[in-house]
Amino acid sequence: MRSRQNIVEIFSAFIQFDFDRFSNWVSDPRLRRSINRCLAKEDVKTNSENFWAIYWHKRWLQEPSGIAREHLIAYLQEACFWSTRKTVSSFQSTQYSLADGFQIAIAGIDKVLKGFDSDRGFNLKSYASITFSNLIREILRQRQEIDICSEWSLLRKLSKKRLTESLRNAGFSADIVEKYLLAWSCFNYVYTPERSSPTKKLSKPNPETWNAIVNLYNQESKTQISASSEIVTTTILEKWLLTSVKAARSYLYPNVTSINQPKPGYDSGEIADSLVGEVDESLISEMIVEEEVQQRTQQQNQVNAVLLSGLNQLKANDRQLLELYYAQEMKQSEIAKKLNTQQYNISRKLSRVRKSLLKYLAQWSKDTLHISLTSDVLNDISVIVEEWLNSHYKTQTPSTM
Repeated sequence: MRSRQNIVEIFSAFIQFDFDRFSNWVSDPRLRRSINRCLAKEDVKTNSENFWAIYWHKRWLQEPSGIAREHLIAYLQEACFWSTRKTVSSFQSTQYSLADGFQIAIAGIDKVLKGFDSDRGFNLKSYASITFSNLIREILRQRQEIDICSEWSLLRKLSKKRLTESLRNAGFSADIVEKYLLAWSCFNYVYTPERSSPTKKLSKPNPETWNAIVNLYNQESKTQISASSEIVTTTILEKWLLTSVKAARSYLYPNVTSINQPKPGYDSGEIADSLVGEVDESLISEMIVEEEVQQRTQQQNQVNAVLLSGLNQLKANDRQLLELYYAQEMKQSEIAKKLNTQQYNISRKLSRVRKSLLKYLAQWSKDTLHISLTSDVLNDISVIVEEWLNSHYKTQTPSTM
């Protein structure tokens, strides 16, 4: 895949597939004009992807359905592509192609944007890659399960909450939803599958079971719905249950539509063209002034709090060792002499203590920033810990030993 070359392309071009392969980048003229206006009208001194990613995310927070969303969808094309490719390949039996998985993932863009928090030092691409991967994996797993479920298996798997949401989403009125839910409840109460039957391939209830379900429904409807409720037959009840299954499948596993597909009923244009939003140019100026200082300050405060907490949990001897080495700037040989031990013991203890602090910060980075702990990341964190120790102890008044 060819990488996009500049900020305009990164925030306005979309992947085009050729069957199940990347074909080329297709530029959206409206998004291209939008980002060019931002670059031209303001004294923008940065071509940082991260700057513009955060800018458009803040615009999205103000107007979730506006043009910022489209810019962010464009920006996250590579992250979505590589997450999809890796995840789909792990499902050997899936019927979904790379292009299918990509559309499934990118349709979850709002989940990515809602979970992303730039004030906590997140990197949008890294966060999106993890979220896309989890989203695809869960949907493929569920769809793989749902595809081999019979209608009757699915009815037993559904919760009341999910079925209610599905029926409401399908547009049924409150009284219809009430009837369908009672039918579902009676079905689950009466229909107990035989143990020898595979749970994913439950067969249709036999006539005796249907009669029991219908009788229970007609009895319960008089008290739960109304005394004058209509008497339903097996045919009606079966139709209601199958309608419920259809609504659930549609709600839980909807078909994915690309925003770059042609607009229905029009000779030209795409669905994305309907998502009109004006760019607030003044926000760029404010961000240029505030973004760098604000982000660095917030991240430094967070790192400082994590490492200070880790430092306070160290043993007294370990804290004394750090103070001698960093605050009083004593050499390892001098510390060994002061503590009546060998220099190699001091070297080993310092490494152990630094490693303890590194673990605190690494775990925080993984849990809070959702950063994968690769060897390169751990090396970077090790440098941060060393810099923090030097800075922290230079601002402290050395204790009297």
